[in-house]
This record gives sequence, C-alpha cells and structure tokens, in this order.
Amino acid sequence: MLRTIGLMSGTSLDGVDAAYLETDGETIARLGPRLTLPYDPKLRRALRALLDRAETLRDDDPELLDAVKRLTDRHAEAVEALGLDADLIGFHGQTILHRPPVAGRNITPFTWQVGDAVSLARRTGMTVAYDFRSADVAAGGQGAPLVPVFHRALAAPLPKPLAILNLGGVGNVTWLGPDGEMLAFDTGPANGPLDDWARQHTGKDYDAAGKLALAGQADGAVLGRLMSHPYLTAPPPKSLDRLDFDRALKEAGAAELSAADGAATLCAFCAVCVAAAARLFPEPPLQWLVAGGGRRNPAIMKALAGALEEPVRPVEVAGWDGDALEAQAFGLLAARVARKLPITFPGTTGVPRPLVGGRILGSLL
Repeated sequence: MLRTIGLMSGTSLDGVDAAYLETDGETIARLGPRLTLPYDPKLRRALRALLDRAETLRDDDPELLDAVKRLTDRHAEAVEALGLDADLIGFHGQTILHRPPVAGRNITPFTWQVGDAVSLARRTGMTVAYDFRSADVAAGGQGAPLVPVFHRALAAPLPKPLAILNLGGVGNVTWLGPDGEMLAFDTGPANGPLDDWARQHTGKDYDAAGKLALAGQADGAVLGRLMSHPYLTAPPPKSLDRLDFDRALKEAGAAELSAADGAATLCAFCAVCVAAAARLFPEPPLQWLVAGGGRRNPAIMKALAGALEEPVRPVEVAGWDGDALEAQAFGLLAARVARKLPITFPGTTGVPRPLVGGRILGSLL
C-alpha cells in the first residue's frame, strides 16, 4: 500500500481539492482527510482568461507563467495544509485546453494541463505523478475521463449496474457493469456555463443553492435547439472541453433570456445531457450516485430526478464524500502510475488497449 495525496483542480476553476488515501492502485485500504483551498478571485479570473486564449497561447506567455506559478503554489499549500506524510502525490494540474479526436473531423488531438510538477516536488519533498492524459491522447484515446478505474475500486461492494455522475464544469459519467465492465464519457455541460451565467448576471461565482435557477422557468425553445446538438447522440468514446458548448448556447438564444430563466434552462440542459447519456448505456443502472458541486444545486438535482427513470442520489448515501472523489481518484491513479498499471481503457477513453500513462518525478525507494 502507498500513502498518497491526490490533487484536483477541475473545470469549475473554484479551487484545489486535496485528499489522502492508502492504496495499492487496485484496492483502497483507507480514505483519509481531505480539504479544499479556494482560489482567490484574481487567480480564478486569470485561469478563466487562459481558457479563452488557450488556442493561441504560447508556453512562454507571461500571464500563463504567472498563473501557473500561483496555481502550483496553491497546490503545494493544499499538501502542506493536510499536514500528512505521503509516499506520492497525484498532480493533475489545470486543464486549459482539451481537443480530443473526433470522428470525421480533421483535427490534431491535443490536451493541455498546466502546473509545475518539478516545483511541487521540490517544495513538498515528495514524489509526484503527473501528466496523466498525454499518453492516452497520443495513442488515439480521448484523454478523459480518468476517474472510472477509481470508481470501480470504490464501488466494488455496491450492486450493479451502477452509474456514477460527476458534475463539475463538465459532466462525466461512469457506468459499471456487474462483471467489472466500465463505460465512461463526458455527458455535456454542467456547472461551467451556469457559473459563467451567474457571474455575468449576479456578480457571484456560482448560483448558490440554485436560488436563481429555482426562481425561473426553463425555456422550451432554447432547450429544444440545444437538444439537437450532435454531441448528445454521438456514441462514446467522447469528451469535451469546458467551452465546447459556448457557441451552441449563443446560437440557441440563451443570451436573450432573463437571468432566472437562463439559469433554469442551463440546469435543465445539464439534466437533458445526462438523460441522453443514459440511452448509450448497455443496460439501465439500478441507481445514479451524483458527485461534484452540481449535487449541491437543488435545481440541477430536481431536473435530474425528472429526466431520469432511476433513483438519483448524492454519493453520500453510499458513505462517500462527493467533494473529495476526484482528488481521491488522482491519489489512486498516482499509485497505478507508480506500479505501471493501466489508467485508461477502451471503455473509458477509447484507447485501443489498456494503457499505462502518466509520469513520475522522484523515487519511492
């Protein structure tokens, strides 16, 4: 068993999650303390600006270098705040651009996660596993999602089929079959567009407790136009960049809605995307367990309950911590990298065969 600290900064850009666990990469011996360190508004704005410029951004851009330094420092502070010795850190960094392969489109696949693993290893004095996605994309995979193998380990005692839904900036789902099968892919937009909408209309970083959305009504015409997006019916493997639906939202007329109706429509669209994902499963799940910030939004959870036929519950009903799962996942993935075990699979990213990925800085000896 390795003592690991997993770190995750997701597409919501709200902060860094850190979680301790003990694992051999296949089973989980202990889930330990976890914490979240929010980003200050200046860093959050800087990261959001990088997303908008990522297509033309250079590696030596001064604003990028400054944001990466502050991002890495915040990750190191999270490790230090846990105050625990560990053998290994799983450092995902921050995705600022994700361009996976798409059938029928002549694009060069590319995924870009920023963060200074060398600086993190030096400051913490720990071995760091990082760069979890590049090898998968280079081998023809989507590079995402990465968490399914952790979901499989965590959910080992639960009845199957089971769907585990994570609602961050983008939604992703893992379907687990009774014989260890894994199918996983991004469902569509989740908190990302809603956070941007709340910031634009209220000046706040997100729609706290879904109050804005609950005060409005989903616009059927806008929702209908969004539901025609080809991503929703495309077969997996498939994954998204945080901004992939921005153009579709503009063309659907979302910007013309009131603040409350726009928020309600975005919540409804998140649920519609998940319902479309469910139609791609080999068989219906017995239940949906929901993680990520989206589970705290009553408007989203209400929309999911109305869109899905099976019970929809937060992951806490299974005894899990829905704010820690992705950070915990990168602790397990770090152990798999160290042990040279596959981290992506044909059913999760579409890679041709189970693939060992990631890189290691330091020694576990």
